[in-house]
Amino acid sequence: MTFPDTVPTEITDPLNAAILAVSEDRVQGFRRYPLNQIAEAAEVPLTAVIERVGAMLKAGNIRRVRQTLLATSLAPGALVAWKVPPKKLNAAFDFMFKEDPFSGHIVLRTTDKETPGSQYKLWTTLKVPRPYAMHAHCAHLMEATGAEGYKLLPAKRLFALGVGHVRRKDLAPGDRTDEPGRVLDTNIVDLSDREWRVLVAMKRDFAPEELCEEIWAGRAAEAGESLDDFCRIGAELNERRVVGRFSTFLEHVKRHKDGQRVTKFNALYHWRVPEGMELAAGIEVGRHHCMTHAYWREGGPEFSNVNIMGVSHGTEKERVLEHKAAIDQHLEEAGIPVSYTNVFWGGRSEITPSEISPIAYRAWAAGRGLDLQKD
Repeated sequence: MTFPDTVPTEITDPLNAAILAVSEDRVQGFRRYPLNQIAEAAEVPLTAVIERVGAMLKAGNIRRVRQTLLATSLAPGALVAWKVPPKKLNAAFDFMFKEDPFSGHIVLRTTDKETPGSQYKLWTTLKVPRPYAMHAHCAHLMEATGAEGYKLLPAKRLFALGVGHVRRKDLAPGDRTDEPGRVLDTNIVDLSDREWRVLVAMKRDFAPEELCEEIWAGRAAEAGESLDDFCRIGAELNERRVVGRFSTFLEHVKRHKDGQRVTKFNALYHWRVPEGMELAAGIEVGRHHCMTHAYWREGGPEFSNVNIMGVSHGTEKERVLEHKAAIDQHLEEAGIPVSYTNVFWGGRSEITPSEISPIAYRAWAAGRGLDLQKD
C-alpha cells in the first residue's frame, strides 16, 4: 500500500487517536491477525488502520511497529547506572547508542539537587544472553567509554502495567486500577535454535510497506517456516510467556514534524520501603496508570538503598510530580512506609529495544575479538 502525503499523520487527528488508543498497548500476546484486532477494537476498517499506521510510521510520529517480547524471560538483564566524567558523557552516550546493540533506553538523567546516586548521570538498559556475562560486558563498555564505574540494577520482580501515551494524557493523579497490579517474575526460558529463529524474525520492526492483513507471511519465510508453522510456534511461545504485545510505539521523546511532543518530562521514581514489603509496594505502584514501568530493583548504598523504581512521563513537570505525590499518598494509606524517595529526570535519550539473541551476541563478540563468557 502507498501512503499519500494527504493522509493525516497528527496523533490528535480523531481517527488516528482512536487507532492509537488501541494499538499502543491493547493487543497483548502473539496474534495471527494483530491489525484486524486493532481495527475491531477501535471500530474502524482494517484498511484505515493499515493506511493511518503506515502513514504515521512513514512520517516518524510512530517510531516503530513491532511484536514485543518479554525480554526479562529471554536474557538476563539490568538497568545500568553509569558514572562517567562530564567531558566524556556525550561520547559515552553515543557509543552505547551506536556501537552496543545490547544496550537500549539510553538516557542522561539529573536530579533537582545533589542526592545519593546523582553522580550517575548515564542510564541504560542492558540484556546479555546466556552464557555471556553482564559484568564482563560492562567492563568492556567501561574501557570503551572511559566510564569510572557502574551499578547493575537487575529487576527482581516486574509489576504489570499498560496504559499507552495517548490515553495517559488525560489521566488524573491517583488514577489506578481497581484490582492489585500483577507480579511478573524474571525466570529465564530456554529456547531451541528454531524457536530463536522465529522470535528473531517476529520481533524485527515492521516497515510501512509490510503492513497488511497477513502480516506474518514475510516473517515466516525469513525464518524458513511455513506461515502455519510460524504462527503455531508463535502461539506456543505466547503460552510460555515470552511474548509481549503487538504495539505501535509513538515517538514520545523528540518533537514531531507538526511541532507536537507526546511527552516532555521523563521521570525515574525511586522509593525505599521496608525489607519484606517490596512486593506489596510494587503491586500498589503498578496499579497507577501514569506508570510505564515499575520494578523491584535493589539500589544499594549508592542510591540510599531504594528498592522500588518506576518510570512516568508527562508534558508538564508539575503534573509528573503530582502523579508521584498521589502514589506516595496511596502507599501511606496502604500501610507501606516510604523512608526515602527521589526523582531522576531524563534529558537526552534514545529509546531502542535491546538485542537479546544469543546468536547475535556470539557474532557481535566474535567480530570484536571479545571473550565475554562466564568463567
